[in-house]
Amino acid sequence: MAGFETAAPDLKPLLGKRISELGLKLEGSPMERYVAELCRELEAKGLKRFRPRVYLTDEWGCPSEEPIIGIPFYLADTKLAQLEKAFDDLEDVREIRMYLRHEAGHAFNYAYKLFATPEWRERFGPFNRPYRDRYRPVPFHRGFVRHMEGWYAQKHPDEDFAETFAVWLTPRSRWRERYRGWPAMEKLRYVDRMAHKLGDTEPVVRLASTDITVEEMNMTVEEFFRAQQREAPLIDVALDHDLADLFVRGRKGLRPAADFVREHRAGLINKVEYWTGVRRSVVRALVDRIVETTERLRLAVPPGSGPAALVGLTTYPTTLTMIFLTHGSFVPRARRPSRAGTRVAAAGRP
Repeated sequence: MAGFETAAPDLKPLLGKRISELGLKLEGSPMERYVAELCRELEAKGLKRFRPRVYLTDEWGCPSEEPIIGIPFYLADTKLAQLEKAFDDLEDVREIRMYLRHEAGHAFNYAYKLFATPEWRERFGPFNRPYRDRYRPVPFHRGFVRHMEGWYAQKHPDEDFAETFAVWLTPRSRWRERYRGWPAMEKLRYVDRMAHKLGDTEPVVRLASTDITVEEMNMTVEEFFRAQQREAPLIDVALDHDLADLFVRGRKGLRPAADFVREHRAGLINKVEYWTGVRRSVVRALVDRIVETTERLRLAVPPGSGPAALVGLTTYPTTLTMIFLTHGSFVPRARRPSRAGTRVAAAGRP
């Protein structure tokens, strides 16, 4: 695990400590300001009685039907956040705000049991629909809002509501203009109407049960990060020929293409994930393979072609990722024609 070797010396002593012994608290942590900001946004939208509890746990989430928001514990400590960044991708300020609004949508749904009402089911679908981590969305479907990376609202009716709520809650989202004429507008209007109706009403569910809390996390920091690492997805596509077309063979004085890709790595992963909806681990593995291939082939950026090279660098993995979205693989298998199809072709018919 490369992150352990590259972690700063002052961070390594944390790896052997048990999370439950770190004394992590939301109060006084870097996350406290963002939770307070969320409360101000809820107040500004007229939700005067809805204030979901927030606690530190192993990942973002709301326990099912529990109006409480879980925040990853490593965001409550700057050194732990640095470790997370060394091992994986650390949430930035924009993502923290997005995730809080999304989870607040789940909590609002659960606090007032909207999911149990006929109107909610009519707008979003059955709450008890099987929940799948992997799903195949329909890109650019106007029946759903866009908030988090990918087409996340299409994952499940509960996620559809949470994403709709987050768009409605986000300051200056201009949702009335942005979604004018979309079927998703009816969902946004529903959220707006429920917020006005329930703004001065106490939640039906006020007490909530947590998943695992930091006080119950007895694994060490190192054990946690190791458990979070997923096996890299198989990148079943040969990149050598295509990348040699995007860049040139290395010459003295030219910028290595690997350095160029590394510079744009984070933004590239974010944008490809956002617009394709393919899970982040796949996009990240593809971009990292591009870095490895350009380094192995000793490719370089042609003189004065930085903007053009960036266009090509963006278009290429986006195209491959859309192929993956459609076929489940970067290299779709060729379909053999049926005998009936062969006879039609032989007869000269369209």
